[in-house]
Amino acid sequence: MGRLAGKVAIVTGAAQGQGAAIARAYVAEGAKVALADIADDLGKALADELGPDAIYVHHDVSDEDSWKAVVEETVRAFGPVTVLVNNAGVLTFAELPTMELAEFQRLISVNMVGCFLGMKTVAPVMKTAGGGSIVNCSSVEGLGGMPSLVAYTGTKFAVRGMTKAAAMELGPSNIRVNSVHPGMVDTNMTRSMAGDEGMAWAAKRVALRRVGTPETIAPMYVFLASEESSFSTGAEFVADGGATATHAFGG
Repeated sequence: MGRLAGKVAIVTGAAQGQGAAIARAYVAEGAKVALADIADDLGKALADELGPDAIYVHHDVSDEDSWKAVVEETVRAFGPVTVLVNNAGVLTFAELPTMELAEFQRLISVNMVGCFLGMKTVAPVMKTAGGGSIVNCSSVEGLGGMPSLVAYTGTKFAVRGMTKAAAMELGPSNIRVNSVHPGMVDTNMTRSMAGDEGMAWAAKRVALRRVGTPETIAPMYVFLASEESSFSTGAEFVADGGATATHAFGG
């Protein structure tokens, strides 16, 4: 029996990068997984790869009706949702004077509102099922600030705060809510923003002298979805190679 046998999960942003690694790890551990994303071709290909334990659902995390639809489709295919991974997110580097309001609001819509809507929509289903686990993807930018990341940092602090409030509210219903805080992870999204130079710079700044990969972060999501973390809620789980172990004068 896998560590997630009997679990039914929705993973947002699951078509590629970190979300795809989480979905693969969940299926390997026995879960049924709904891959939720807007990248239809990649999502369908991953569902085909994972076989009968996965379905792909086109899903816009910033739209409430889309959330209702993805939950309904998941329940129809596999039964009540017991795990939600709010992984979908967007990243933009921009200095304060030059960042457009529309771009700031886009990050809020995807990173923050998407997380809120996911918890809001899934919680009633989890209550009916007798409990569950919600895993919200924050960041090391949800623990500290960095230049040119005001919008991203703001949304990730918001995810961290919502996680704690939701954990207190949903705990009596046996629903755990935790946040994951990765450091620099080598995905298409981060590499497209930081470039090879930025990735190399990040590797030199952390204790382990390397950046993460989606596959090195995914086991933390498995742990948080499993009963191994049954007494953990409202907590931050950091996977950053040691980025937050020091201060401005360290490194």
